[in-house]
Amino acid sequence: CHGAFMGSNLPPIDRPEKGALHPRNKHPGRYDFEALIAGTPALKPFVAPNPYGDLSIDFSNPIAVRTLNRALLKNYYGLEFWEIPDGFLCPPIPGRADYLHNLADLLAHCNDDVIPTGPSVRVLDVGIGASAIYPIIGTQEYGWSFVGSDTDPAALASSEKILSGNPELKPLVELRRQKNPEKVFTGIIGAEERFDLTLCNPPFHASSQEAQAGSRRKWHNLGRDSKGTKHGRDKSRTPLLNFGGQDSELWCQGGETAFITRMIDESRAFAKQVYWFTTLVSKGDSLEQLYALLERAEVADSHTLEMSQGQKKSRVLAWTFLDENARAEWTGGGS
Repeated sequence: CHGAFMGSNLPPIDRPEKGALHPRNKHPGRYDFEALIAGTPALKPFVAPNPYGDLSIDFSNPIAVRTLNRALLKNYYGLEFWEIPDGFLCPPIPGRADYLHNLADLLAHCNDDVIPTGPSVRVLDVGIGASAIYPIIGTQEYGWSFVGSDTDPAALASSEKILSGNPELKPLVELRRQKNPEKVFTGIIGAEERFDLTLCNPPFHASSQEAQAGSRRKWHNLGRDSKGTKHGRDKSRTPLLNFGGQDSELWCQGGETAFITRMIDESRAFAKQVYWFTTLVSKGDSLEQLYALLERAEVADSHTLEMSQGQKKSRVLAWTFLDENARAEWTGGGS
């Protein structure tokens, strides 16, 4: 790694400006709805001028959001088929792409500032969900190979359907069921396996009630009530999420901090088999506690990669147990 990651500041490889998506992100600015409709005519009924006169969709409509995703994936990533069952998390594609571009930079810093590409770069997607979104973007942008794990058989079945509908993806993505919901890496990473990266979008909320409250806030911000109509109707109803989400996708006991704590604790058993462990962290005030856990775990290095899109902020927490010699040996091994 040549010491590139020593300290807290990363060298400037394509770093995004404050409030902006990553420079390599294909989704800066407003969506080109005319081009998206040309490729996916099913999007047209959902597109109309917003109050500012710009073409947009009703982001409180889950069908519109899923159709927009299908159009984006076809137009920018060449996908011929993408569907997810009702009720599953419909990922915001620009933010998911940003995570992967930041991980590409992370690998580049330990590879003479060159992003490693191709299937020899192996990535474990913890909680692939029903959408297979990270493998889709990661294979199309960088040619990486993926293992996607999940506890939900229905989610895995949906991802398998997406892979089968896009033959170019199937050789690069393997699906594995995590049979123990209390485990993250155990039962998924084989005894002799190595991964250059792990990634995860952990459950954000600490309870079902907290998840529902967050959904109501989202609906309020969209100018809708829980029924999807204008404010003033039955606000006691559980809202239909525009981006969906099963319970296991939205919440776990203790929220994201508890989930990432489990991840850190368990990562120690795979210290020599993974180059960089990473996870999204939605709540910035969780970082102090998580860094204390990383220190107790005696990691060799750790970093926070800041991401933002307008006013929305998120971050990636990354850590490794490999010292400089082990990292040089790893990259020299062709991963």
